[in-house]
Amino acid sequence: MSIRIAGVAVVAMWSCLAHSVGAEPARFDQDAERWVGDALLEIETVKVGMTRGQLLALFDTEGGVFSGLRRTYVYRRCPTIKVDVEFEAVGRPSRDAEGRVTMVESDQDLIMKMSRPYLAPAVID
Repeated sequence: MSIRIAGVAVVAMWSCLAHSVGAEPARFDQDAERWVGDALLEIETVKVGMTRGQLLALFDTEGGVFSGLRRTYVYRRCPTIKVDVEFEAVGRPSRDAEGRVTMVESDQDLIMKMSRPYLAPAVID
């Protein structure tokens, strides 16, 4: 199952960010549009069923609230582009003796669900 991306919306938001105050509404930064398009194509290569290790080739972990099975990741080339990912534990228990989701993560965990990419400021712990 591939990631469905609202590319037009993301490109539009990114292009708006690239404009300076007073820029003409009909003009946009073609280099920024090309960069965002290329980034979205690269992000689309990550699919449900791939491993956390494969995801980490393009993304880094972000701070904030997370568990071993659910976390927000930031795109390595632009940390304001993020995805929320849910995993299935592989080769280890996903819950501790009290039934709580563990904080343990493995590069072998499988991606079960991934949000569309979105823009948001950095979360700093």
